[in-house]
Amino acid sequence: RTRAERRRARLRHEAAVATAVGAGARQLLAHVEVSLARAEEERTAAERARAEREQDLGRQRRLSRELADELDKLTDSVHRGEVLGAEKRLRIEQLEGRALEELGVEPADLVAEYGPDQPVPPSLPAEGEELPEAESDSGSAAGSHPRDGSRPYVRAEQEKRLKAAERAYTKLGKVNPLALEEFAALEERHKFLTEQLDDLKRTRADLLQVVKEVDERVEQVFTDAFHDTAREFEGVFSRLFPGGEGRLVLTDPDDMLNTGVEVEARPPGKKVKRLSLLSGGERSLTAVAMLVAIFMARPSPFYVMDEVEAALDDTNLQRLVRLMQELQRTSQLIVITHQKRTMEVADVLYGVSMQGDGVSKVISQRLS
Repeated sequence: RTRAERRRARLRHEAAVATAVGAGARQLLAHVEVSLARAEEERTAAERARAEREQDLGRQRRLSRELADELDKLTDSVHRGEVLGAEKRLRIEQLEGRALEELGVEPADLVAEYGPDQPVPPSLPAEGEELPEAESDSGSAAGSHPRDGSRPYVRAEQEKRLKAAERAYTKLGKVNPLALEEFAALEERHKFLTEQLDDLKRTRADLLQVVKEVDERVEQVFTDAFHDTAREFEGVFSRLFPGGEGRLVLTDPDDMLNTGVEVEARPPGKKVKRLSLLSGGERSLTAVAMLVAIFMARPSPFYVMDEVEAALDDTNLQRLVRLMQELQRTSQLIVITHQKRTMEVADVLYGVSMQGDGVSKVISQRLS
């Protein structure tokens, strides 16, 4: 019981303490709620103030940027003004120096006599220049201008007149005091060159005529020689190749100066006509026939032949020997050969012999 009493007393004490704590907590909660409400109001006011400050700061920044841009523009304008002023001063100095060098007049005197306050004296218009009506119409300008025809200085009008005068001056070019002498010299040179050119033209015409006559003569001579050679070639080929056919053909009959000549040869018993398809002996004999045909078409006092019958057999050699005998009637033949049949028809033989001592000597023998 004693322990239970103590426990109840402790519980009562704890209940009292808890009641007091609860009351204090409720009071503290009320104070905290009041403080939160007041803090919320203060926070809202601070946010409004901060927003206002930020807006004010943005306006100030924009104003600062605008002022900085304006400052840059003013600085650039001042710089341009300084540069323009320096250029103008340099231009004025150059004009003053030019006035002294070219005109020999002081700038003050030049301005006093020809400044913009002085009237512009009358002058004739430049080529292509159109004068203003007030200056061209003397009747309408009589009441507003002096009697001497001068007019007040107007910069725009005078600049237009200056440009027109500069264009006319440019077209005129530089004045050469020796132009007449140079023109006379050039005229004489032109006359000389014209005469030379006419002479060259006449010479060229004469040369072309000579070339034309030579071409005609060459064409005539070649045509006659070709026809004669072609005729003789057919006869010589038929004698060297009994039963065969051979002829000469022009590659371009319409252009006798540039045409080529083809040799067609058909030995007996064969159908081919091209030389490349013939045997070595047949090609050699065809070449000999061509050579002999040229000899017969255009005879010469003597002929030299170097082993033309080396590739021929006895039958063809005998035919060639008969042709050589015919050529002997009108011409002399010098034939280098190793064939005995060819030597038999010769009038004189010349040979080279080497004796036992190793010394070569020429031996001649008449066969008549």
